[in-house]
Amino acid sequence: MTKHSYIPRTTNYTLNPGDELNDLRMSDQVRPLYDHVKKFIRETVEPMSIEFAKAGEGKEDRWSFTPKQLEVLEVAKNKAKKEGLWNFFLPDDETGQGLKNLDYAYIAAELGKSPLASETMNCSAPDTGNMEVLERVGTKEQKEKWLKPLMNGEIRSAYVMTEPNVASSDAKNISTTAKLVGDEWVINGEKYYISGVGDPRCKILIVMVKTNPDAAPSKQQSQILVPRDTPGVEVLGPMYVFGQDHAPRGHMHMRFNNVRVPKENMLLGEGRGFEISQLRLGPGRIHHCMRTIGKAEKALDLMVQRGLTREAFGKKIAYLGGNMQIIAQARCEIEAMRLMVLKAAKAMDVLGNKEARVWVSMVKAMVPERACKIIDQAIQMHGATGISHWTPLAEMYQDVRHLRFADGPDEVHWMVVGRHELSMA
Repeated sequence: MTKHSYIPRTTNYTLNPGDELNDLRMSDQVRPLYDHVKKFIRETVEPMSIEFAKAGEGKEDRWSFTPKQLEVLEVAKNKAKKEGLWNFFLPDDETGQGLKNLDYAYIAAELGKSPLASETMNCSAPDTGNMEVLERVGTKEQKEKWLKPLMNGEIRSAYVMTEPNVASSDAKNISTTAKLVGDEWVINGEKYYISGVGDPRCKILIVMVKTNPDAAPSKQQSQILVPRDTPGVEVLGPMYVFGQDHAPRGHMHMRFNNVRVPKENMLLGEGRGFEISQLRLGPGRIHHCMRTIGKAEKALDLMVQRGLTREAFGKKIAYLGGNMQIIAQARCEIEAMRLMVLKAAKAMDVLGNKEARVWVSMVKAMVPERACKIIDQAIQMHGATGISHWTPLAEMYQDVRHLRFADGPDEVHWMVVGRHELSMA
């Protein structure tokens, strides 16, 4: 072997025209649905969003919706349901639209362009992941009590995992305990950044707990259904994201004080919490990335509009300095992100969630980071207005920046990808 020679590695990334993983086309039968979604957002969701915001002005309780807000939202939701624009994310034909992950990726990118689009069509996080868990592993009784109203858009839910006193990116560190006492699980512990608990419509929590500290590391954790109004479930207050409390949904700091729930509230079985997490966080993580593509598109649209309508030093600002290159690079980045997300979605369809994990980690680490950069550049091109309430950019930046922690920090996903690369040597 010469000094400069090397042995090629065998990877599963090789471009092969006949490889099913490289066919990223939307299904022909889904295209009319995709066009319908875009039309519905343009003609119904966008006007409703303006009315919804106005209806909430001046309310005394930040942690509530006004009756008018709920009325406006329900009218749009009922219209979406009537038109068949409902529960896209569930792949099962009986409970959802029966879409492939790849097809949903195209639709979710459109949902991401409008803050209320996902909720209007019952495709909001964290409900999507929670519904998928209940649909896959819930008992008949659990589905009737909680999945049915969630799928009807009658209630909201929360996923309760992250803890303030341990590095929760390693789920083995979870310290909230659940002990079986007679016919009840007794839960004690502290959680934080629990999204959606502030919403008065939130009725059910899926809580990650440690049930057996003596078991193998991957068998110590379980997930339990806890009704929001159970005695001992204490909300200590909201956690802030860049100084914002995101009321009325919020990201709450919580404590579980001897919370008792029936043993039948256990999901799938004791010690199977990690198994449920992989089922839930595969699609859930990629749904965030799909919607983030839409946010990046929205930021670029605003950037271009601003660049062509403002002048400084005798020129449209789009033509000043390096702004034209910034705009061009943003388009390239969006298209690269889109292709990566579509490839990850197709990998889930072809390989299954577990085998596609490395693809999911790739996009989970890459997309929020790059989208944040595009939104930041759009803010810069707007000047001081970009960080104000006069544009949606500041809120978009907060939302996308926090995704670099949600469902696992960037570093964990880069580790998954890097470890996979090293294993192929």
